[in-house]
Amino acid sequence: MTVQSRRSRRPARRLLHCPAHPEQELAGGGRRYFLHLLSAEELSQRGMPAGRARLVIASYPVLTLSDEWLEELFCPKCGSSRWCHVIRHDRVEHTVRWAPRDLWQRVAHVDPLHSNPSVSEFSRREAGRADNRHYWEP
Repeated sequence: MTVQSRRSRRPARRLLHCPAHPEQELAGGGRRYFLHLLSAEELSQRGMPAGRARLVIASYPVLTLSDEWLEELFCPKCGSSRWCHVIRHDRVEHTVRWAPRDLWQRVAHVDPLHSNPSVSEFSRREAGRADNRHYWEP
């Protein structure tokens, strides 16, 4: 068996390209927030027949899409990380666009701009101070 044939069986990496710089690959690997559908109309807009969409929503009140999610991706040319809406077409091909704010309404009610309300003000302050602490040696 040759080395070339072994390499050809290795799965290809996913290709994510910056919407602003199509030639630049994006770096990711962070947490994915999968989108949810709550109504039969949303399923119908995605190409499912209306009768079947009503049946699916009746069976699963919240349908999680496994091929669409929000992910924070870094573009070296932009020099920053941004939240992107990623749509998977197959193992390698993906469509990436900047995530509009209204998409966060379809992600289990998570908003990246507002902190977790169950975290106390003291904990939030102390987490921010962790980088500025200096430990003195006697």
